[in-house]
Amino acid sequence: MKITKEEVEYVAHLARLEFTETEKVRLTTQLNDILMYMDKLNRVNTTGVEPMSHAIALINAFRQDVVWESLDHELSMANAPETKGQSFKVPKIID
Repeated sequence: MKITKEEVEYVAHLARLEFTETEKVRLTTQLNDILMYMDKLNRVNTTGVEPMSHAIALINAFRQDVVWESLDHELSMANAPETKGQSFKVPKIID
């Protein structure tokens, strides 16, 4: 065992936490499981493995920046319910 129930009690005291006996046993078991798994991970040979910032490869989801003609002004205004000069006319919402 990596951690004892007394160590769990000591850390709980420092953190001003109170646990029942059942909770202390459960926390001791869970913390030991975590520490044992970390030991297993430390035994894995990582020679030549580059550090990663993410567990999976990220792919840029943005489209290519391609320049093309804009929508013709008359065509863009064709479906507007109301226009004023070269602009869309919308109802006033703030007095």
